[in-house]
Amino acid sequence: MTHCILIGAPVDEGQRRPGCLMGPAAYRTAGLATTLAALGHTTEDRGDVIPAPPGQESCANAAVHHLPETIAWTNAIRAATQAAMPDGMPIIMGGDHSLALGSVAGIAAFAASQGRPQFVIWLDAHSDFHTVTSTTSGNLHGTPMAYAHGNAGFDPFPEFPAPIPGENICMFGIRSVDPAEHAAMQLTDITVNDMRVLDEQGIVAPLRDFLDRVKAANGLLHVSLDVDFLDPSIAPAVGTTVPGGTTFREAHLVMELLHESGLVTSLDLVELNPFLDERGRTAKLMVDLVGSLMGRKVFDRPTRSYG
Repeated sequence: MTHCILIGAPVDEGQRRPGCLMGPAAYRTAGLATTLAALGHTTEDRGDVIPAPPGQESCANAAVHHLPETIAWTNAIRAATQAAMPDGMPIIMGGDHSLALGSVAGIAAFAASQGRPQFVIWLDAHSDFHTVTSTTSGNLHGTPMAYAHGNAGFDPFPEFPAPIPGENICMFGIRSVDPAEHAAMQLTDITVNDMRVLDEQGIVAPLRDFLDRVKAANGLLHVSLDVDFLDPSIAPAVGTTVPGGTTFREAHLVMELLHESGLVTSLDLVELNPFLDERGRTAKLMVDLVGSLMGRKVFDRPTRSYG
């Protein structure tokens, strides 16, 4: 049994398509707490994070937008996540992926305080390896992994508390990487299991290889699950659709393997935009995936009706 701590992070400023701020309410409405309780876990909903008023921060990159707001969110989410770690497993309900600037900082700071290595598995169509300096879109939801890795180019963000070495990061299912991100990642030891790798090798072997490393190091494992990890045909409620994502069964298999490892200590649920959803279809699927991550077996899956 796990004590699951739900933290709402209604962040909308990391990209340009409004709607992700409704994500936490959608997860609650789709029955996330009920699903966890049915699997024998205890839940505690700490409500939505409220950031401090934004400051006056600026940067040289004119493309970047909502920088002060994103820094305020980062500080607030880091504090909430770090405070939750000693009490159970935080589940940060987003919100766009810029929330991970704060959530990963919080869990990494906690891991460092425990003298344990932090690992991250990034379930996403995108590598999110831009910096404040390199981004051309100006969308800061494309920067969290570079921040967590300790890359330069993040002024005026606070310094990342305990940079995560590349060998402790696994990008899984990515299929959209900008040239600048690709060049930066070539200089790291990050494990990149893109969709070509998964098509050739399947889901199980690459994922188990990474999980074996986490276990051998006695590490903490953070899972960051972006809606666009899934194929848009089954998960339409995202503003950054990229064809060729994981199928229903592939996604559930990833979650089941993560559960069986017993290694997951924190979770992000990001980029759900309920305004783009079809009768809650994507929100329900994401909650169903959390169910698999937390122990639901394939033969326990509920019948869904969307009529």
